[in-house]
Amino acid sequence: MGSKIKNTLIIVLIIVLIVLGGGIYNFVVQRGKINEKQKKIKDLKLYQLDTEALEKQLFDLKSRVAELDSILALRKYNIPYQLPQSSFFDFVNKVSFFFSSDSYVNIVFNNAERGTNFNKYNYTLDGVAEYNDLYRLIYSIEESKELKKISGVNLTNNVKVDSTGVPHYLVAYKFNVAVYFSNNDQFSVKGARENQLEPNPQYDFFYPLIRNEIPPNKEHLLDVQTAKLLALIPDGAFLSDSSGNTFLLWEGDAVYLGYLTQIDYQTNEVKFILNKGGIIENVVLQLDKEKKPGK
Repeated sequence: MGSKIKNTLIIVLIIVLIVLGGGIYNFVVQRGKINEKQKKIKDLKLYQLDTEALEKQLFDLKSRVAELDSILALRKYNIPYQLPQSSFFDFVNKVSFFFSSDSYVNIVFNNAERGTNFNKYNYTLDGVAEYNDLYRLIYSIEESKELKKISGVNLTNNVKVDSTGVPHYLVAYKFNVAVYFSNNDQFSVKGARENQLEPNPQYDFFYPLIRNEIPPNKEHLLDVQTAKLLALIPDGAFLSDSSGNTFLLWEGDAVYLGYLTQIDYQTNEVKFILNKGGIIENVVLQLDKEKKPGK
């Protein structure tokens, strides 16, 4: 065999080996990678959308979110999402900001409880307050948009007499509050508005019907108990007290513990109504009849 034929056979053998090696590499070694890439290309083509289609899909999703949010917003109560512990302190401070100077509230954080669906913070509130201030506090907690519930209420009456001697009838209170929250946002509303938390004034059930404490006469009004009717004039009634102070009063004018209700020129007398610690008393003062000179 000549050298020319031998070289040709060697070249052909090399080419066959190269083709065979390339085929093995492409169809055996690279087969798994090729299939994986083809699958990715197929998935990308499946979800391939143009900009207009994506914008429409986004608009539909936003409309759906707004609809669900509005449904939750119409509910009287909502469960907030990941509520901080300090939020209840801020809430009570806002409610108690307009309390009278005789009312106050203390807040103690007890613990946090985790439940199956909801979690809650437990607090204890205690203090002394005017009845309507206490009612406003309880009403605000129970009617708040973010769900809160009161339990274990203990109320007792409390009387405070200030430096001027005026009694203030208050309520000493203590109760527990559970503040609910959730670790997911399916029950919460973005930008939710608080409920109306201003109640109507209520009758004070702790105000005693009969009271031992009588407010002092700070305005130096006429004390009817020691008063004397001096004269009846067209402008009203002329009276004096035990200290010699004189007063000119007309129907409806205030006196100590009450009012002048009637001036009777026919019988020469004036009538008063007094509230002595819950006991209503009618007092009548008559004009002294003096004998005329010479008789």
